[in-house]
Amino acid sequence: MAPSLPNIPELALETLQEIIETLQQHESVTLVGSSLGGFYATWLANHYDLPYVLVNPSVEPYITLERAIGQGVNFHDSSRYEWNAQHTASLLKFKVAQPPTKRCLLMVQTGDELLDYRQAVTHYSAAKQMVEEGGHHGFAGFDKHLKTITDFLQA
Repeated sequence: MAPSLPNIPELALETLQEIIETLQQHESVTLVGSSLGGFYATWLANHYDLPYVLVNPSVEPYITLERAIGQGVNFHDSSRYEWNAQHTASLLKFKVAQPPTKRCLLMVQTGDELLDYRQAVTHYSAAKQMVEEGGHHGFAGFDKHLKTITDFLQA
């Protein structure tokens, strides 16, 4: 499941918490997050003690998303939205200084044009890591790693 989320961080995490809490009543929950979703997945994994996979995650979106202030376009439905300084600053509330790494797989590509992969490698240094040369922010060849991801999450 990859829900379309509100662009307001508090609402996005509220939505994700509702989904997790509903699903946990019937099945185990695991997380996969990329970019800002990786930041959210870290907070959720810490809050709910869940296994998680991060794909080119944003470690400090409260800094890196300052360059995104203004109008944006939703990847899923092409709707337009406003990203403002308050949204960026609100992300600080969800910072996890020492992320849980025992049940974390970090996947990064060195060619990520938006985020410095080394920041994630350092921040999640105790996690299982897969660092690939080249690639891009969208993680080139992601589909080749689906078995690795499912094997990790099922362990």
